Amino acid sequence: MTLLQAPPNRLLLACSAALIAAGFLSACAAPGNGLQREAATQLQARVLEVTQASSQNDPESALQALAGLEADLSAAQAKGQVSEERRRSITTVATAVRADLNDILAAQKAAAAKASEDARIAAEQAAQSAAPAPVQPAPAPAPAQGSSGSNGPASGKNNNDKGKGKN
Repeated sequence: MTLLQAPPNRLLLACSAALIAAGFLSACAAPGNGLQREAATQLQARVLEVTQASSQNDPESALQALAGLEADLSAAQAKGQVSEERRRSITTVATAVRADLNDILAAQKAAAAKASEDARIAAEQAAQSAAPAPVQPAPAPAPAQGSSGSNGPASGKNNNDKGKGKN
């Protein structure tokens, strides 16, 4: 499947991963601009984690890696390895990436909830169509002629000889 044939969330995630890499690498590169080489290397490794998780359609892991990047950025600034201007630049990109990842995560959760609800409805419908129809009781048999206990003409007995004694 090519990228253009991918589901919309996958395409958005791939584009986000590319933007993440470009934004972070440009924000973390150029060690002469308020960022020492050691800090730049460490932050670029974190950027790679975020990018890989995003490209693997795993926004939760990407968000965790992004949190690690922000923690490393704060630690590097505390050590004097990152200027305030450079920290703001990287933080601005990280904030935008976080918003994209949260949108993707929300869309994935909504899609999963809809799929779950659709599956539940389909299962209910399948159970209803597979359930046997209620059994109707058989109609009571009609009384058979000639078998009733009456002495009427249909009883098959001749009442003409009743009351006559033997002679």
